Amino acid sequence: MFTRRFLSTFLSLNAFLLLSVTGEAAAPPSGLVEINGDYRYAALPTERADDTKALTCREAWRLAVVNSSLYREQTAGRIDSPGLRNLAYSLADGFVQDGQVIDQTTRGRAVFCQVKGVLPVEETTRAIRTTLASGPTPGEGVDQNHVLRLLDVREEGSHTIAIQYQALKRLDWLGTQYQGGLGEWADIMVDFFDDQGLLVRADRFPAHRTAVGDDVMNPGSLGILKVTRPPTAKTYRVWLVK
Repeated sequence: MFTRRFLSTFLSLNAFLLLSVTGEAAAPPSGLVEINGDYRYAALPTERADDTKALTCREAWRLAVVNSSLYREQTAGRIDSPGLRNLAYSLADGFVQDGQVIDQTTRGRAVFCQVKGVLPVEETTRAIRTTLASGPTPGEGVDQNHVLRLLDVREEGSHTIAIQYQALKRLDWLGTQYQGGLGEWADIMVDFFDDQGLLVRADRFPAHRTAVGDDVMNPGSLGILKVTRPPTAKTYRVWLVK
């Protein structure tokens, strides 16, 4: 009886110590903050698998940065803008340590990527403060790639977002064959986030000249897109793939 009780106590103590050690190992070292994020994307049939995977994981890393407690504290009160988005990309590319893609799946046209890593607190804080102190860059609030330029994003009522854009190249959806390269995408991306900054939905819209699908846009032509915001979305981001 004594031996059985001693063995039971010994095993329980070992299990407790193992759980304690495991718990301590899971926490990031002092001076680092853990980040994680995921992104889902609905690809078009003409898009290359490698391109959509790269885009999805790049956005997952950006969300991992912007949803971290460190980034949110340092940018509190700032309105999302191309400058802040570029800052998040820079932090994801140059500051993340021990970065891991923990899930990357493709089911039909649905592409998913989930990532995790850590950010060094001191270096990241310094980079964010330096960028914010330098002020907005010229053209802040206007996003563009070599195909499209976003001119204006505004709300119409409580559930509609109006996006005005301009073609920089001739866009002919009937006659132009896009090969799936990210730089050739003439699409407007809209991400919706809840009150915690978590992604609710990611949508993409082809840049037709009119809502009914006028297929040809000459360089300089203007178009407007109206998007309905989901009821659960508190904020949104309109952007173009570079």
